[in-house]
Amino acid sequence: MTPIARLFTTTVIACLCLATPRIGIAAEQSAIDRIRATGEIILGVRRDARPHSYLDANGNPAGYTIEVCQSVVGRLRAQLGITQLRMRFVPVDATDRFQAVAEGRIDLLCGAATITLSRREIVDFSIPTFVDGASVLTLTGTSQDFTALAGKRIGVRAATTTEQALIASLRSNAIEAEVHPVADHAEGLRAVETGEIDAYFGDQSILYALRDTSAQKDRLVVAGNTLTLELHGLALPLGDHSFRLEVDRALSQLYTSGRMADIFEATFPNAEPSESIRYIHTFAPVPP
Repeated sequence: MTPIARLFTTTVIACLCLATPRIGIAAEQSAIDRIRATGEIILGVRRDARPHSYLDANGNPAGYTIEVCQSVVGRLRAQLGITQLRMRFVPVDATDRFQAVAEGRIDLLCGAATITLSRREIVDFSIPTFVDGASVLTLTGTSQDFTALAGKRIGVRAATTTEQALIASLRSNAIEAEVHPVADHAEGLRAVETGEIDAYFGDQSILYALRDTSAQKDRLVVAGNTLTLELHGLALPLGDHSFRLEVDRALSQLYTSGRMADIFEATFPNAEPSESIRYIHTFAPVPP
């Protein structure tokens, strides 16, 4: 089994699939109405969340979630009867991505977005699109045991659930360490390569992508274990039930048609999906 395949575990957090009370105001107008009026859907793209959502060397959106969103839009064209539906990508970052959805600047967030209850106070999420977990990128030869980080300098992407998970894990294990928030994943990678930090904490899939794109990848290793299990989804406007239903219907069709599996295989060559990714492939509701 390849390292990417090991990022999935057999545990599923069922509570994230349940409806829970949320704070917020329902959407006054469905995104569908605006999309029909303009013939355009606005998609948020992360600049630095490779392999999920990033800008390639030519500045074009790329990645697993981008491919998923483009396929969703293809389904929406048929479902909504809008044959000329255009896609417009708007770059967002970790600090403003959910606010961009809440303020109506984007219709759908196409990034590595973990479904959490606090985020569901301001946005809604689609059915799950990916399973990931937080891990550590270090130099080869370094112990992969989390307790070995005691007294070390640990980098983490600021304003993410991964930062929260790192702080909580250190606290729960009574580990004293220096936490260094960074502006983006590229900065975190450089800091490990130059020795400014001893380890970089992030989503395991992102850490593998960072290592694989590094000129010093032979010096880097990603821990095989994960400290969290996180379900990703597409963020969309809070309370816009009709739009969410159409997005979920499109995703369900991508699952049942095998398109989601194709996107996974194209993004993670030679990776064998684990039981968790197989689970969400069967979790998606089947359209009537």
